[in-house]
Amino acid sequence: QLVESGGGLVQAGDSLRLSCAASGRTFSRYAVGWVRQAPGKEREFVLAISWSSGGTAYADSVKGRFTVSRDIANNTLYLQMNSLKPEDTAVYYCAARAFRGGRIPLSPAEYDTWGQGTQVTVSS
Repeated sequence: QLVESGGGLVQAGDSLRLSCAASGRTFSRYAVGWVRQAPGKEREFVLAISWSSGGTAYADSVKGRFTVSRDIANNTLYLQMNSLKPEDTAVYYCAARAFRGGRIPLSPAEYDTWGQGTQVTVSS
């Protein structure tokens, strides 16, 4: 089970940090990331990390503003969001899938374990 936290209402330009904790499992040999869904839109890949190697993949829309990190000892994934924009408003989901190397999955459909989501709202 994946449990997200840290969402909220912020203003444009603000920062926010989301957390994703693994309950009952470890993230070893997994790719873990964040997917978001804005109202009326399909789920969109944001970023992900290979838990074992630390390799990362980012969507172009968040490069330079969002950063992924992990706390291996506590099986917790973090999403640091800076310079937030109104278009970042969405429900953010933590997602994971088994991963043994190679290309980090970039499509939400490639992930099979999901958290319940946390709302991020950015006002202009």
